[in-house]
Amino acid sequence: MDFKKSQASSTIETLDVNQLAAGASNVYEAIVVCAKRANQISVDVKQELSQKLEEFANYTDNLEEVFDNREQIEISRFYERLPKPTLLGLEEFLNGEVYFRNPELDEFSEKSESEK
Repeated sequence: MDFKKSQASSTIETLDVNQLAAGASNVYEAIVVCAKRANQISVDVKQELSQKLEEFANYTDNLEEVFDNREQIEISRFYERLPKPTLLGLEEFLNGEVYFRNPELDEFSEKSESEK
């Protein structure tokens, strides 16, 4: 999902717990899935921002020569205005755009099938 085109709200909204639990076997599993997806999004955003700001890196040792680059400031402001990764992960989960599986449940189902 392209987080720049996301329709996620920039503010926190109250959610129905039953709606959140509908996408997983229980509420706690849904929260863990959303949190892990938020971490993935956060890493992607940080890498992208670092790559863009790397173009403006100044490798001189002179501390007196500090330049305010308008483009660098605009890029930073754009990323600050984006919805937080937690809200993006939650939106993806609620829209059914996140695939996840529980390895413990997979092992249990394989064992019960082999016993038959």
